[in-house]
Amino acid sequence: MPETYVVHLGNSKELMEVAENRVAKRVLREHVRESLGVKNEDLVFALINSVSRGKGQDLFLRSFHESLKLIQERKLKVPPIHAVIVGSDMNAQTKFETELRNFVSQNNMQGRVRFVNKTLTVAPYLASIDVLVQNSQARGECFGRITIEAMAFQLPVLGTAAGGTMEIVVNGTTGLLHPAGKEGVMPLSNNIVKLATNVEKRLTMGKRGYERVKERFLEHHMSERIAK
Repeated sequence: MPETYVVHLGNSKELMEVAENRVAKRVLREHVRESLGVKNEDLVFALINSVSRGKGQDLFLRSFHESLKLIQERKLKVPPIHAVIVGSDMNAQTKFETELRNFVSQNNMQGRVRFVNKTLTVAPYLASIDVLVQNSQARGECFGRITIEAMAFQLPVLGTAAGGTMEIVVNGTTGLLHPAGKEGVMPLSNNIVKLATNVEKRLTMGKRGYERVKERFLEHHMSERIAK
């Protein structure tokens, strides 16, 4: 058998320029948060992916709901937290998205959850959130590009311990991993609470994620590996 080599995708120069521009990030953050009705001091956990059962938006919302209950039960002092689902498409009127919206209504989370239409322009949302959730199910993502894009923006990642996410996220260093499936609901909710209550951990993980991108996940890394 011939040797097999894995070549990871690399972040584009254009995205990195935005990720490393503090002024641009601040402007984008203010604009997007205003459009979402979220205050600057609030915490935003976002899942940016096409809305489908395989991407795990349903389980993420269950975890988020559990995290709200944990915060209330433990009387934790944290800023208001919000969940944002980027990748919505109500024009398709899918049964799955209807289930998501019904879950939000049934649990009185309308003020805590936002749905955003699908877009190829993710930089504004990465600039405006605090934590990325990568909740792909089953075998997970082959290679979730949004994960390295989020790390470029110095965001910690809460991801499933499946697929390529395990090659990208260093558990406990650049983010926290949880099991796929229903057994991952409570671990993810606990991880949400951990990051919501520890700003230093969020910032340190984000910084280390950015350093990992610079070391492994840029376009020139991809080109060099392909050439090799």
